[in-house]
Amino acid sequence: MGTWAAGPFDNDAAADWCADLDEASPERRPGLVELALREAVREGDFLGSWPGAKAVAASAVVAAHLPGGPPVDSAYAPDFLTAGGRLTLTAELPVLALRALDRVLADGSELAELWEEAGELDEFAAALAPIRAALASPTGAAVVGG
Repeated sequence: MGTWAAGPFDNDAAADWCADLDEASPERRPGLVELALREAVREGDFLGSWPGAKAVAASAVVAAHLPGGPPVDSAYAPDFLTAGGRLTLTAELPVLALRALDRVLADGSELAELWEEAGELDEFAAALAPIRAALASPTGAAVVGG
């Protein structure tokens, strides 16, 4: 996987997923976010880097819709979101996104293993910390609609 930074959109898998989200019709986009999160949570003992990276990007999208969540401002993020667009997301998605993000950082995650092998797992976890904080906050269960 090509990775150029520790941000949630800074790798090939996330950039490809964001392009797919951009190209999808507005009514299909929330389902694509949910699918990326569920795929990561459903994985057994091993979570591959591509589904893990997509789950990180989807978690960042969900977190950006929460009060105080980090904005989606990467050049590799979905264009409709960086232009101020919103998604109508269900109230359960912040909890699912938190579970997916925790799975990406847990044992048995290829993405975490790759960052650890590079000696930069702490940098990766630090880049995800604002996303995790927004998802774990009491407002994470608030209405996230657009």
